Amino acid sequence: MSSAGEGLARPLPEPVRLNVVDLASQVLSSMPAALIPPPLRGIAKFDPRKRAKLGSAPIAAQLENDKKFRELVAESVESGWPELVASLAEGNVPPAADPVLVAAAAYLTRPPGWAEMIEMARADLERSAVAAEGSEREEAVTRLREQLAAQKSAAKEESDRLREQLKVARAENSELRRKLHEARERAKAAVRRAEEMEQAAEEARSAASAAGSAGESELRRLRERLADVERQLEASRRAAREGRSIEDARIRVLLDALQDASAGLRRELALPTTISRPADSVVAVTGERPGVRGVPARALADDDPQLLDQLLALPQVHLIIDGYNVTKSGYGTLTLADQRNRLMTSLGGLVAQTGVEVTAVFDGAELNAPVQVVKPRGVRVLFSEPGETADDLIRQLVRAEPPGRAIAVVSSDREVAESVRRMGARPVPSGLLLRRLGRA
Repeated sequence: MSSAGEGLARPLPEPVRLNVVDLASQVLSSMPAALIPPPLRGIAKFDPRKRAKLGSAPIAAQLENDKKFRELVAESVESGWPELVASLAEGNVPPAADPVLVAAAAYLTRPPGWAEMIEMARADLERSAVAAEGSEREEAVTRLREQLAAQKSAAKEESDRLREQLKVARAENSELRRKLHEARERAKAAVRRAEEMEQAAEEARSAASAAGSAGESELRRLRERLADVERQLEASRRAAREGRSIEDARIRVLLDALQDASAGLRRELALPTTISRPADSVVAVTGERPGVRGVPARALADDDPQLLDQLLALPQVHLIIDGYNVTKSGYGTLTLADQRNRLMTSLGGLVAQTGVEVTAVFDGAELNAPVQVVKPRGVRVLFSEPGETADDLIRQLVRAEPPGRAIAVVSSDREVAESVRRMGARPVPSGLLLRRLGRA
C-alpha cells in the first residue's frame, strides 16, 4: 500500500493500515449501492464484522488508487474528529493525540506535510513498541529471576535431601561390606577345611588301593610290552614279505622282458635253438639291453607319429598315461567322469590289439567320495592320494620298474616329460596317443 509518488517512502504502519481499512469498511455500510466502487461491491455485502478482515487488501488498494472513495472516507473522519482534522490541516499535530489516529486522518485527508505526519506517527509507534517490548522483557526477566530463585531453593532442598540419603546409603554400604567380609572369611575357612578333609580322604584311598593296584600295574605293563614285541615282530615279517614280493615282481618283469626280447631276436636272426659253439662261452659286452633308448630302426622325435607304434612293439613295454592331461587335450568339454569313461573305452581296444601293460593315472586331490570307474581288461587305473599329485604318482611308477624295462609315459606336461626322461622312461606327447586311439 505504498504511495511513493505522493510522498510515502514506505507502506503504512500495520496498525494505521488496519484503522484506515476499518473506517473504509464502515463507510461502505452507509454508501448507496450506485456509489460503491465496482471492486468493492462484493465486499460491501459481507457481514460488517467480517468485512474489514476479509476485504482488507481490496479496500486498501481502492483507497490508494481511488481518490473519490478516499475523500468519502475522509469526510467521515472530519465529521468524527473535526478538531484533529482542522489541526492537521494547519500543520499542527496535537501532542496528546493517538499516533494511529493521527496517521490515519493524515493519510485520508492529505493535509500539507501529511507524509511527514505519517512518518512521525510511525516513529511514535516504533518507540511505543520498543518501550512495550522493553517492559515485556523486564517483566519476563523478573519472572525468570523469580523462577530461577524458586528453582535454586528447590535444588538446594533436593540437594540437602540427597546428601542425607547419601549419608544413610554410605552407612548401610559400610555395614554391608563388613558383613560381606565376615561371610567371605567364613566361606574361605570352610573351603580350607573341606580341602583338608578331601586331601586326607584321598590319601587314605590311595594308600588302600596302592597295594592292590601294584600287581595289576606290573601285569598290565608286561602285557603291553608283550603286545609291542608281537607287533614289532609282525611288522618285521610283513616288511620282509612285502620286500621279497616287490623284488620278485621286479625280477619277474625284467626276466619276461628279456625273454621276449631274446625270442624276438632269435626269430629275427633265425638263430638255432641250441647254444653249443665254443665261442659262446667267452664273456664279452654284447651291447645295451633293450629299452626305450633303443627304439628300433632309428631315433625318433617326440612328436613323430611312428614313435608310439614302435614303442608299443617293444617286448614287455609298460605304457603309463597321465589321464587328465590326455582327456583335457582331446575332449576337455566333457565332464571328468565322461572323460575317464571315454578314455577307458579307447584304452580297452588298444590293450586288446597290442597286449601291452597300461596304467592310467588320475589326480585324486579333488575327490571327496569314491569314484566308480569301468576298467577294461588289462588296464590299471590309479588315483593319487590326498596331498599327492598325479605327476608324483607317475614318477613313483617309473621308479618302481627294474632298470632296463621299456617304459613310455604319455603326457604333454614338460616338467613330467623331463623328469621321467632322466629316470630312463621315454616321454610321449598326449596328441600321439589320441591319434593312435583314433585310428583304432
